[in-house]
Amino acid sequence: MRKHLEPLRKASAAYRKEIAALKRKLQESERRSVALAKRGGKVAKDETAETPEKQTRFVPKGLKSLRVRLGLSAAELASLLGVTGQSVYNWEQKKSTPRAAQLAQLAELRKLGKKAVRARLGGEAVEEVEEAAAPKRPRKPRKAAEAKPSRTRRPRKSSAADTAVEA
Repeated sequence: MRKHLEPLRKASAAYRKEIAALKRKLQESERRSVALAKRGGKVAKDETAETPEKQTRFVPKGLKSLRVRLGLSAAELASLLGVTGQSVYNWEQKKSTPRAAQLAQLAELRKLGKKAVRARLGGEAVEEVEEAAAPKRPRKPRKAAEAKPSRTRRPRKSSAADTAVEA
């Protein structure tokens, strides 16, 4: 019996050593991949170089200023982007960041004005907004008699420091 068990024990011990070595190798590989991911390794830079699309930067403060400039509440901005109001709040509070599709939508909103955004929100026809934004008739120039006289500046009062410098 011992003759048959001894080779099996040796083989089992060799397999255990081999499995332990493979586990150590796997842990080392995982540590390296985490370290590369943290510092944005060269592999990630090469992938972005292949995509011709320009990366959109996200700054929470910029999102809030955009929302204020457009006169929108967080809920209104959320409905424009197709997300929840809580998502917009979390983006502004730096708790999370928008996905790539939402970043693209935000970039498009940056190009629009208040009236165009309100048209998207309210469902008005964009043509109406464009007509309202069309330049108005130019004003007639004033006649010379109607022109207001220009203001003249009064001479500055001299102070004690000015008189001391002159003396």
